[in-house]
Amino acid sequence: MTSNEAPGRPAGRYRRAPARRFPRWAGVLTGVAVLLVGLGASVTAYQNWGSPPVSADHTSFEPDGRSLRISFDVVRDDPSRSAVCVLRARSADGDESGRREVLIPPGESPARHTSTLLTSKPPVMGEVFGCSHDVPEYLTRGSTVEPDSEVPPSG
Repeated sequence: MTSNEAPGRPAGRYRRAPARRFPRWAGVLTGVAVLLVGLGASVTAYQNWGSPPVSADHTSFEPDGRSLRISFDVVRDDPSRSAVCVLRARSADGDESGRREVLIPPGESPARHTSTLLTSKPPVMGEVFGCSHDVPEYLTRGSTVEPDSEVPPSG
């Protein structure tokens, strides 16, 4: 053996290198598919759990026997669109004693609104359950209910 020759492997001592089970393009294609699924999941998560287009926080509530007057601030990403907020009152035992959907007309953002809920039990607290730009048709088709008028309790 000369000094320029590399020694070979002794025959029978090492196994042959295993052949690839999958072609290289299959691995690349799988990687691209995983990235696309991850991107899709990220977009869906952002749309579902990102900042909502309409939000509200109650600022005060005043219980009065069988009614509750609640004030709340509404913040919208697009103040030119109408919104609806669901308000609810709770009694001392924790039951929901009144609920009301309030139409928030287009206007400034943030904006303070006040509404009165009639309740089935004496209320002890009020809250804004949630808001949305998906306004039900019955709130928009010539409704004569003013935002601060009294509506009988549901339930």
